[in-house]
This record gives sequence, C-alpha cells and structure tokens, in this order.
Amino acid sequence: MEPKEGFDCVGYAAFDASGHLSPFKFKRRNPGPDDVVFRVTHCGVCFAEILWTKNFLNDVMYPVVPGHEVVGVVTELGSGVTKFKVGDRVGVGYTALSCRKCEPCNEGIESMCEKGVTRSFNAVDVDGTVTRGGFSNFMEANQSYVVKIPDALPSDTAAPLLCAGITVYSPMMRHAMNSPGKKLGVIGLGGVGHMAVKFGKAFGLKVVVFSTSPTKRDEAIRELGADEFVVSKDEASMKAQANSLDFIINAASADIPLDPYLVALKQKGVLVIVGAGRELKFAPHNIFTRKIITGSAAGGIHEIQEMLEFCAEKGVTSMIETINIDYINTALERMLKNDVHYRFVIDIENSLKA
Repeated sequence: MEPKEGFDCVGYAAFDASGHLSPFKFKRRNPGPDDVVFRVTHCGVCFAEILWTKNFLNDVMYPVVPGHEVVGVVTELGSGVTKFKVGDRVGVGYTALSCRKCEPCNEGIESMCEKGVTRSFNAVDVDGTVTRGGFSNFMEANQSYVVKIPDALPSDTAAPLLCAGITVYSPMMRHAMNSPGKKLGVIGLGGVGHMAVKFGKAFGLKVVVFSTSPTKRDEAIRELGADEFVVSKDEASMKAQANSLDFIINAASADIPLDPYLVALKQKGVLVIVGAGRELKFAPHNIFTRKIITGSAAGGIHEIQEMLEFCAEKGVTSMIETINIDYINTALERMLKNDVHYRFVIDIENSLKA
C-alpha cells in the first residue's frame, strides 16, 4: 500500500454535548501494512453512541464520529495483510487495538486489555489522531481486530452481533450456558436482552424472560421463542420462580433490586450483569448458597469470529429496524425512550453520500 496523506471520508459527527449528529467531512490516517480498508455498508446503533456523543463519561474529543457495530466490504489491503482479500465482507466491533502483551490479551480477551483498549471511535490512534467509527463511508482497522462475516449472515442483521451479540455470547460460553436442558432467566428485552434469548434457545436452554412491561409477552414468546414470560412487578409470579434458574443474564439498563432474582437462582447459579445500571443492590444472605454475581462486556476477537460462525450455522441474527443516516438523531431520541425493536441499523451504503 503506497503511503498517502490520509484519505477523504464523509460521515456524521457530534460536535458538542448536545449529541446532535450532522454531516462531517474528515481524513482518516494513512493506512499501514497491517490495515484493512473497507467500504462501510451497515452500522448498528448502540447505547454507547448516546454515552459518547452526549459526553456522559466526560472524555469526548469532539467532533466524534460514533459507530462500533460496523460491517463493510474490503476495498484495499496493506502489504502485510494475510487474513483477508479485496471483496470480503468484514466486521469491526468495539476494539480497534490493544497491547497484545497483558494477560487478557494473551487469553484472547482483547476488550479487557489491562493497558486499556483503543476503541473504534473517540480514542487515540497509533499516529496520535482520533479514531472515528462506522457512521462513515469508509473505515480502516488492523487485520488482527477485523472479523469475517460468514456468507450465511446478512450484513444488516449481522452488524449488531459485533456488540450486542458478543456481549451476551461471551459470558454465556464462559459460564457454560451452552448446556441443553438448563434454565436461563433474561432480565430486560432490549437490543442485548433479545440476543440473550436467541442464544439461549440456540443452546437448547429453557428461557424465561423477566420484564416490567406485560405488553412484551407476545413478542418474547411468539417472536423470540421464550418458554416463559414473567412480569417482574408481580410478586406471586416472581416467587413461583424460586430456586429454578441455573443462569441469569441481566441486560436491564435501569437500577433494579436483585434479591427477587437471586431467590430464583439455584445454588451455584450464575447471574451475569451486562446492563448499564448505575448500582447494584442485594442482600448478602441471598448469595450465601454459593451463588455467583459477575459482570461482562464485549468479548475478544476470536470469540466474535466463533460467535459469527455459530450464528451462521444456527440461523441466529439480531432483530432490527433499518434506518437511513439522516434519521439518526430521531433514532437516538427513540432509544432513550426504549422505542426500538430491537436494534437500529443504519444502511450506510444507500443513505450516506460523499
């Protein structure tokens, strides 16, 4: 790949803490010998897009181009790239770079890098520039952090797997939830929660959905295949689940009392927190029977590729609402109201013009 003074891109960026996104022209850094350059076709919309565009974490380097559930088609390869060829469909998730030397990196969990990961957007890149995400027409990434999209997976429904999907697949595999016949509880039926239900059924688990909204019963059972639906505000229904669950995935973004769910968990059961609540509250005696509470975030690159192959084999995809890029501000407002079924995906290829 010949050195060049970066390359021109167009995208959508937020310029201040209002979080409002608007068209933005910028240059990406010079691609290196290990970089894969690809034309973005689709990009999922995660709650992280709200966190960083609105500067909730006080670390935004404006203007910020978000997007970390990115799928596209390879257009150019660095001289050292051996894993991909021009024309391949590829994906990039949360992690753009890691140290590759610490224990988590050596274990293949690059997203947990002890030195801190370089995110796909709003992070300092190898040349000192700021990384910019998939709300753009082109992107580049080191080949070690790129995954191949299997032929059986459509690009649009594959995009959310790169964050929402791996967020539940990784801890489910780590805690042996791929055990047919066991029982899984899923708290919260949003972008992440619905993937927990789908993976649970693909693993052969009996799945119980817990929600505060009775209106989600039909979609949980008829659309997603859940075996049971429990309104979490119904004390009698919650008590009926006592000591019945082998595993629980908490995908709720709100602060919820954990005690009713810990009561539902069997001895030595595992409750995994993947939702973005601010704090946890529970009575210690409810975990004295060797119950485990743990947390998880995005998985490693090898795990993502493994998950994609599993999804292709089992026909597991995310349920999405496809939007054009100029609808993104309305989409983010709807996300704040939990008004999405279940993940927005931007059709970058057909709506973002240079």
